[in-house]
Amino acid sequence: MDTALDRRLVLLRHAKSDWPAGVPDRERPLGKRGRGEAPQAGRWLAAAGLVPDLALVSTATRTRQTWHLVSSQLESDVPTRFCDELYEAGLAGSLDLVRALDDSVRTALVVGHNPTTESLALYLEDGTGAADDRARMAGKYPTGAIAVLHLQVPAWSALDKSTARLMAFAVPR
Repeated sequence: MDTALDRRLVLLRHAKSDWPAGVPDRERPLGKRGRGEAPQAGRWLAAAGLVPDLALVSTATRTRQTWHLVSSQLESDVPTRFCDELYEAGLAGSLDLVRALDDSVRTALVVGHNPTTESLALYLEDGTGAADDRARMAGKYPTGAIAVLHLQVPAWSALDKSTARLMAFAVPR
């Protein structure tokens, strides 16, 4: 029988973006710093053994570019679902997307935006994880930051407030 601890949710905020004049927010690309930092996030995930079974990625240009650079550092191809609704999902919408995951997915990764990424991590974590990591995450969830959560419930559909344990918070640079 599957256990809740077999499932992990990885929340990645997109890498640092650029602000070109006249470009709509959804179409903003990664900046130079973001293009350098995103592969480092991929290397961190690979070294931590966090290659996802599925990635949910916002359709905004900067999130797609982040995922391309992150996934290029992983040893295997990751099934990816580009979700237009992640762009403006907010906490409730992003939580609904994660709850809808099939329970065969053991590790899911969401590449999204703030404040939603930070809000989702803080909403889900139960306060029993790494205290230093939680304090850093609550203080600032910068671009390129990664939160790793272990589910404390038997299925994705049961995910709710304080039902995951924060296992790590990293800002690969």
